[in-house]
Order: sequence, then C-alpha cells, then structure tokens
Amino acid sequence: MDKLDTLASKVAELIIKAKRVVVFTGAGISTESGIPDFRSPGGIWERFDPEDFTYQKFVTDAASRSRLWQLFRGLATTAEPNPAHYAIFELYRLGKLDSLITQNVDNLHQRAGVPDDKVLELHGNVQWLVCLGCRRRYPFEQVKARLDRGEEAPDCEICHGILKPDAVFFGESLPEKVLNEAISRSSRCDLFIVIGSTLVVYPAAYVPTYALDSGAKLVIINLSATPLDGQAQVLVRAKAGEVMPRVILKVREKMG
Repeated sequence: MDKLDTLASKVAELIIKAKRVVVFTGAGISTESGIPDFRSPGGIWERFDPEDFTYQKFVTDAASRSRLWQLFRGLATTAEPNPAHYAIFELYRLGKLDSLITQNVDNLHQRAGVPDDKVLELHGNVQWLVCLGCRRRYPFEQVKARLDRGEEAPDCEICHGILKPDAVFFGESLPEKVLNEAISRSSRCDLFIVIGSTLVVYPAAYVPTYALDSGAKLVIINLSATPLDGQAQVLVRAKAGEVMPRVILKVREKMG
C-alpha cells in the first residue's frame, strides 16, 4: 500500500464512522477540469484586471462587461466534471453526504449528479444570469445563442436592464440564506472535508472553523498549504482527482 492509499484509507475510516459529512470545495477541484483559478501562474489574474470583477465596474463600464462575458462564457460551456466531482457524487449515493458547500460557480457538482438541494453555492453559479433591473433570471443557455451571434454583453429581453452572471463579484455580499445554511450544516457535522481550497478567500474560508469549533474532525485534500493544516486529522497533499476515487474505493471495501 503506497502513501496515498494509506491516507485514503484513513479518510475512508473517518467517513464510515461519521454521521454527518460535509464536503467543502474550492478552485482546486475545478482546475482539474480545465477551469483556471485566479491566483496561480496562468490563472485569471494574469489575463484579466481584478478591478473588472468588482460589482461597481461591471455595472458602470460597458467594456469591462464585454470582457467578463467572454470569460464567463467559457466557464459556463466548456468544462466537464472530473473524477473528484464524481467521487463526491458517490459519497451522496452511499448516503454519506450531508451537504456540499462550494466556492465554485461552475455547476460541475450538479452535472456530476449531486442534487441541487445538497449543494450550497457560496459564490453563486454562472449557469444562471440575473437582470439587475427587473430581477428576472435566465438560464445561461438561453442567452448563449446571442453571444454566439456576436453580442458582446446581452441585456434583459424584458426591460433591457444589465444582465449579470449570478455569481458574487467583489463588492457584493455572499447570499445570506446560503451562508447561514452553510454555517448551520458545518456546526452540526462531525466530519468536514476540504477539497481543493487554500482557505484564504473570506468570508467563505471561515466556514470550516464552525465545524472545528463544534468538535468535528477535519480532513484537508489540497496541493498547497492552508491556514488550518495544523488542525487536520488527515492532511493529503495531492490532486483531488487522484485522491477521492481511492477514498471511495476504500469506503466501499470497508462497508462491504
């Protein structure tokens, strides 16, 4: 048994013993599906001005809106779930997933099969658009044809207000209902598994601390260090897509 198998086995044992498992995912799980993160070399900040991601810039600068529409168009259409996404779905199928809290906006967990009512999206979802005027919501696919025809920043078909991807921009608050539910679920779990997050984007990064403060065990699966590494029961420095399928295999073996 290699080191990764040994760690996967430890994670599997914690999952089997736990009554309430909460999984928390960040950009690191989506980069394995080809979605660039923000801070790494070659990431989004090397191609886009972070100022373009402020709510104020988006609503006041048409050129900024056009640039971001091209980015979100790619996020919403090209990526596919990877083995880590499907492994989390298997946790759900095994009856071991209380809830999935994600910082990601790419809808890949749902596409892997996790039901909407199990997913708490702290930063929104680019598969939906919202009109800042009349608040009408549109599925992205409904607007994609207009982008494909060359529109740079489609507006609302009803009131011609600004359409915005239903993701949280800088300067916006996290959705209060979702954040409160995430805090509640974390406070009541007995195992909290962080996958692919450096835990440095706040306030989302506070969420694991509610689990720790309530006595839950912590697992961290991430390529780089996080501020909570010292409090993890199991710490795995590897790609989520390499670790999580092994974890599921061990869970199945141990459950018989």
